[in-house]
Amino acid sequence: MLISTIVMGVLAGILLAIGYYKGQGQHISGLKSGLNMTLEILPLLILAFTIAGMVQVLLPHQLLSKWVGVESGMRGILIGTVAGGLTPGGPYVSLPVVAGLLRAGASAGTMVAFLTGWSLWAISRLPMEFGILGWKFTLIRLASTFFFPPIAGLIAQAIFSAAK
Repeated sequence: MLISTIVMGVLAGILLAIGYYKGQGQHISGLKSGLNMTLEILPLLILAFTIAGMVQVLLPHQLLSKWVGVESGMRGILIGTVAGGLTPGGPYVSLPVVAGLLRAGASAGTMVAFLTGWSLWAISRLPMEFGILGWKFTLIRLASTFFFPPIAGLIAQAIFSAAK
């Protein structure tokens, strides 16, 4: 996490300096825009991190291990796939939840299936997809990506098991 923070800090500093040296107040406009985005996202981030923290302390380790841990096998991967597909919101919601579940004992394979299901299936955006792209395109896209979340979970589980 420290390296990511340093990289983002350096990148932000470079962009601020470029904006400043252009002399047209772009650095101020950029800071204002960033502050507005922060104020919009902050409540969602606080709630997502609250959920992630509560998952870690409220769900018993044995229950998590049974349903989404390494010993859950294919059942856990399928649970992760479906849960990911049903999870609404963007990465500000799903990534903290996955981090919390990993810390609480969920397997890497299950969480890879969760994130893959979340990004490929995204049930909450289907109405918009139907409306904009049509039912035929949407159904073909879903059919062509249907098996990827469990496959990704199985591959991740194999890689993480081999790495131990």
